[in-house]
Amino acid sequence: MKLIVGLGNPGNKYEQTRHNVGFHVVDLFAKQQGWAWSEQRSRAMLASGTFGSEKVVLAKPLTYMNNSGESIGPLMHWYKIQPEDVLVVIDDLDLPVGKVRLKSSGSAGGHNGLDNIIRHLHTQNVPRLRVGIGRPAHNRMETIDYVLGIPPTDERILLTTGEERAAEAIPLILRQGVAIAMNAINADPEAQREAEEKQRLRREKREQERVRREEERRTRAEQLEQITSEEQVVPPQDER
Repeated sequence: MKLIVGLGNPGNKYEQTRHNVGFHVVDLFAKQQGWAWSEQRSRAMLASGTFGSEKVVLAKPLTYMNNSGESIGPLMHWYKIQPEDVLVVIDDLDLPVGKVRLKSSGSAGGHNGLDNIIRHLHTQNVPRLRVGIGRPAHNRMETIDYVLGIPPTDERILLTTGEERAAEAIPLILRQGVAIAMNAINADPEAQREAEEKQRLRREKREQERVRREEERRTRAEQLEQITSEEQVVPPQDER
């Protein structure tokens, strides 16, 4: 059994804020699977179903972000699951807007909701799926104002793309497990394209060098042949 937790703040006031990325991702996944948010337990809204042969429960804590552990701890106890069977979906200030990364464990990285979960579970071994929200362009802007702010249209487009990518990553995680899925999810398409372009340029350079060497070899062969031909020419006889 797996428990997938999207972190956010309840209520219409926070619905479209950057900090509610986790809610958005599990909402998307629930919609894709046709699962309804029809149950409430341990101060969380729940949706559940079967993925493959495994039962999966989706949760949106109603405790507000900074107290998420107060909901997740009791839920894990109720379902009798271990931290490694939980996936927490969060927003991340340290990732560019829309970037998605999967991590199996580690510190909360300054995310108060994840930090509260870690403190309640007494372990950092909690897998987390992170969606980048970037940092404020103006350093004077308080972090709390930024994460609780509604992104402008151009940023919202990038963020929505990231949320969709994260929702699409969940089936991969469920099928392959966190350790294997990380390789695919964390691959940076742009970096991969740059690497492929560098490989292409290296191949072109090697081919150009090969052609140059071949031309030099052919030129030397022609010069040698010409010298040999000249040496074989019989000088005219003196008729005197």
